[in-house]
Amino acid sequence: MAKKNTHYVVWEGLKPGIYGSWEECQRQIKGFPGAKYKGFPSMLAAQRAYDMGYLAYNSMNPEQEALFNVNENTPKPIYPSLAVDAAWNTATLEMEYQGVDCQTGKLIFHQGPFPDATNNIGEFLAIVHGLAHLKKLNSEIPIYTDSMTAISWVRAKKARTKLIQTERNKNLFELLERAEKWLRENTWKNPLLKWETQYWGEIPADFGRK
Repeated sequence: MAKKNTHYVVWEGLKPGIYGSWEECQRQIKGFPGAKYKGFPSMLAAQRAYDMGYLAYNSMNPEQEALFNVNENTPKPIYPSLAVDAAWNTATLEMEYQGVDCQTGKLIFHQGPFPDATNNIGEFLAIVHGLAHLKKLNSEIPIYTDSMTAISWVRAKKARTKLIQTERNKNLFELLERAEKWLRENTWKNPLLKWETQYWGEIPADFGRK
């Protein structure tokens, strides 16, 4: 049975936003040329889709779209699993990322800091690093991230960053090229899952600097 929609996202309409009924949504899209909207089974799913943006959401495959069918009854995290996260210093513009065992918190890998970087790039590289690490171990355990943007980049096998290459971040762009090449040349069965911070607290790989 299909899940009943409880919230509606209007990306393009008279007043973009999230609405709690179909009637409210209709008032924002009726008569609006090219309106972009969609219903979701929970506020959490709607908020995630709205924040992601219409173009990124609309480019997802069915497996990715299934990640939005979450609600207040979302189950506990799956164990064993790998959690990845990135940290970006707004003052120095340096980024680093790491992966840890979800259940024990044991550090599995850490890279950085990288100058003139972005958090999204770090989240992307962390997932690819995790996939490559698990492939070497012949492991199909899930990878958790709190970045839907990074998941969409991995699925596209392309880091869709607008960051400009400089002499300081040249090595970072070389790392991005290697990551994209790995994605094009490899397959994996590891589910890429969204860490539900609202219910589970900070992702285990969080750097704790908020």
